[in-house]
Amino acid sequence: MVMNVPEPDESEGQEGHGIGAKISGMGQKIIGEIESIGGILTGDPNTAAEGEFNMEVGELREETEEDLEESK
Repeated sequence: MVMNVPEPDESEGQEGHGIGAKISGMGQKIIGEIESIGGILTGDPNTAAEGEFNMEVGELREETEEDLEESK
């Protein structure tokens, strides 16, 4: 099943983009946690490692967005 995700509206300005970036960073962390748990439960070290990677990337995305907001 393929879900269509609407593209962010560019006319919303920077605030709308900031909220979308936070949600996507948080979403990536959640997906990473699910993958990591799934990899552990199935005994698949590649899936577990991919989950750990996605959690780290999600954390970095959130930190980067926070730093950008502070610099404004």
